[in-house]
Amino acid sequence: MGGTDAREPVRGRAFIGSFTSAGGRGILAADVDPETGALTVTGATDALPDPSYLALADRGQDQGQGLVLYAVSEAEEGAAAAFDVSGAVPRPLGAPAPVRGAAPTHLAVTRGHVLTANYTSGSVTALPIAADGSLGAATDVVRHEGSGPVVDRQGGPHAHQVLAAPGGRWAIAVDLGTDSVRIYALDPVSGALRPHGETALKPGAGPRHLAFHPAGTHAYVLNELEPTVTICRWDGQAGTLEPLGEAPVVPAGTPGPSYPSEVVVAPDGRFLWAAVRGDDTLAVLALDPSGERAEFRTAVDCGGRWPRDLALDPTGRRLYAANERSGDVTWFDVDPETGIPHRAGSVEAPAASCVVFA
Repeated sequence: MGGTDAREPVRGRAFIGSFTSAGGRGILAADVDPETGALTVTGATDALPDPSYLALADRGQDQGQGLVLYAVSEAEEGAAAAFDVSGAVPRPLGAPAPVRGAAPTHLAVTRGHVLTANYTSGSVTALPIAADGSLGAATDVVRHEGSGPVVDRQGGPHAHQVLAAPGGRWAIAVDLGTDSVRIYALDPVSGALRPHGETALKPGAGPRHLAFHPAGTHAYVLNELEPTVTICRWDGQAGTLEPLGEAPVVPAGTPGPSYPSEVVVAPDGRFLWAAVRGDDTLAVLALDPSGERAEFRTAVDCGGRWPRDLALDPTGRRLYAANERSGDVTWFDVDPETGIPHRAGSVEAPAASCVVFA
C-alpha cells in the first residue's frame, strides 16, 4: 500500500499546581501541543487544598498503571496526596497523608517514598508509596535546627526543597532558614531518614532551591534572600557538597527587592535559568564546560507577575514560568545558541504555583 503516514503527532500532558486559598482551581490538567508547546487546560480538581508543588512518578511496569501525580497541600497541618492521571482530570488515590509538619512547599519521589520539605516547621517527612501509588502514614520526620541573620525570615529552620541526588542514593534538603543544605540517606525498607551531612552556605543568603548539572558533578543553589546562585561541587560517592563561588541572577545595580524562586539547568549543561520574583524576570547564565563557573548574560521579562516556578519541557527546547500573581503559565522558546528565552504564549491559571510534564 502506498501513501504517507498521516497520524497526528502525540500530544503531551502537563499539570499545573495552584493556591486554592488565593482563587486557584487546585490541580489543572493540560494538553501540550507537540509543535508549539502551547498548553490547553482540559480540566481541574480542587480535591486537595493549596497543591502548591507537584511531582510525577511511574507506578512501575509490573503495575501497568502508568503515571501517578503527587502533590503537597501547603497548609498549617500539611499533607501530601496521590492522584491517578489516566483520565481527563486527576483522581485522588486514597486519602491525603499528613506530613506531621506545617506548610510543605516541595516534594520528591525516591526509593519507594515521597519526601516533603515542610517550610514552617523546618522539617523533612518520608511517606511510603503503596503498590497502587497511594501514600501511607509517615515513617519518619526529621526536624532541622538553627537560624540565620535575617531576623524576619530566618528565626528558625525553613526547609524549602527536597530532591533526590543523581543516582538516588542521597536525598537533599535545602533550608532557607539555616543557610544550609542537608544530605540524608533514606532506608527504602524502613523509610527512616539518616542525616549524613550538612553544607553551610553564605550567612543570610537564604537558599531556596537546588538543581544538578546533567553530568552529576556540580549543583547550583538558588538563594532567595540574596539574588545569587551558589555553584557547588557534588561528590555522589561520598555524598558531599562543596561551595565554589557565587554568581548574580540580576543585572548589576538592580534596585530590587528581588526574590529568586526556581533554578533550571539545560540538558546539555551549557545554560542555567533562574526565575526572579519582584523583578519578574528570567535570568540567563552561561555555564563553562566544567560546570564550575557561571556567568550572568541577560534577563528577560517572565511574561507575568511573580514567577514562582520555572520548568523545562521534556524536549529541553522550552521554558514555562508559573506566574502566581498574574495567574498564568507563560512559555518560551529557547534559542539553542544563546540560551535566551523568547515568549511564545500563555494560558490562564489563577494563582499558579508550579508546572510539571508527563
